Amino acid sequence: QVQLVESGGGLVQAGGSLRLSCTASGLTSSTKNLGWFRQALGKEREFVAAISWSTQTLYANAVKGRFTITRTSTRDTVYLQMSSLKPEDTAVYYCAAGSILQTATSYKYWGQGTQVTVSS
Repeated sequence: QVQLVESGGGLVQAGGSLRLSCTASGLTSSTKNLGWFRQALGKEREFVAAISWSTQTLYANAVKGRFTITRTSTRDTVYLQMSSLKPEDTAVYYCAAGSILQTATSYKYWGQGTQVTVSS
């Protein structure tokens, strides 16, 4: 059973930085890609970034150049370094594990989410 535990959310001023962490257990060959998604109040959940087992990365256009996703050498922890944060980045951020890096619907396992709030 895949389990994902996020941490690192909080309140930050616009222009600031935060780092989210996600520790995974029980990963298999069909859940080897780890990604971050977010859901703002009243909006649908959207893709943010993802990283494959081989550390290939993918980013949403809205965060490209500001966010960086990395993965430890043990492959069980993924980080999302968020810089130049904007109020529109405010959302609950979820870590997820999936089989296809670029396919959001392949992410079947989810963490509990961590709140990120960016004040203007």
